[in-house]
Amino acid sequence: MTRIRRWPYTFAMLLSIAVALVALASSIYLGRPLRDPDGFLGPAYIRMPLLALVFFGVGIVVDAVRTSGWKHLSNGMREVARNEWSLRRILCITAGMMSFYICYLSYRNLKSDLPTYREGVLYDHELSHTDLWFSGGINPAVFLHDLFGTGFMAEVLSVVYLAYLPLIPISLGAVLILSRNLAIGAWYATTLCLNWVLGTVSYYILPALGPAFARPELYRGLADTGVTELQQSLIETRLDVLVDPVGSGQIQGVAAFASLHVSVTFAAALFMMRTKQKPLWQTVTWIFFGATVIATLYFGWHYILDDIAGMVIGWASVTLGAWVTGNRRKRAQQSKEADAIAAEQRAEPALVEAS
Repeated sequence: MTRIRRWPYTFAMLLSIAVALVALASSIYLGRPLRDPDGFLGPAYIRMPLLALVFFGVGIVVDAVRTSGWKHLSNGMREVARNEWSLRRILCITAGMMSFYICYLSYRNLKSDLPTYREGVLYDHELSHTDLWFSGGINPAVFLHDLFGTGFMAEVLSVVYLAYLPLIPISLGAVLILSRNLAIGAWYATTLCLNWVLGTVSYYILPALGPAFARPELYRGLADTGVTELQQSLIETRLDVLVDPVGSGQIQGVAAFASLHVSVTFAAALFMMRTKQKPLWQTVTWIFFGATVIATLYFGWHYILDDIAGMVIGWASVTLGAWVTGNRRKRAQQSKEADAIAAEQRAEPALVEAS
């Protein structure tokens, strides 16, 4: 393990290769091609380099503003590119983005294969009963609809839920580009990779559709939002894939246990806290996590147990990610050094008094 931690991206790259091989093996076995889940944004070989260039450009501009200010931006950018953007840093950022995308691509394809491998196996009935147990016999969605209403709050929570889709890759780019500590960037990239992989495993352990698909009558009173349109699209796609997995040309994305929205947002908030980011960013990520939890229950994406399992996955991803990238050891060492300095400072007044 020490050898793996010498380059902080080693584990993420190995994990992405392993899960990609599993997805490829499943594709060959089922006779289905691997599909790009975000193909509507253009081919991956075009989209990923363009995204990387945007992140690199933003990173150089931000560093230039920090060091030279807006008035000398052009000179500052040249200085930053020459002095701070080493080949090692570029390779590390590229490794972080590639490992993230490969794990995500594999996760989406394996999620799509779930109904075939676990045909006819669904645990929505059991998970629905756990909801009633957790909430004292009251359906959590009904309670939230009564509490917040089904109009304006539906629009607000829809924005929160859908914001997750672009914010996660943006947050990865921000951490990779803006952090000069390469191990910190590796920690976050590895954390996200682990979320995709552990989430995929959880889908296969306990297959479920989710409350909105198992009991749609509970959610018909909600205002039409981007979330309701997405749910309708997902269930139609699922039915098309079940009828013709190859000919449909699509991948299905319905799976409830565990909640990856919750796991990833919880992991992001926990990561911000453990890396001691600015209090503002810590507060924003925790608020976003809390709003995401409410949205998953309000719209019927998930059961309460799904969200709890998501938090467990998020915690495990951050903790394991710190260990395999060497950050856990560094944080422990920094804590010991801080304790030693504090002990010395406490001892100084006693020495003065004694003298």
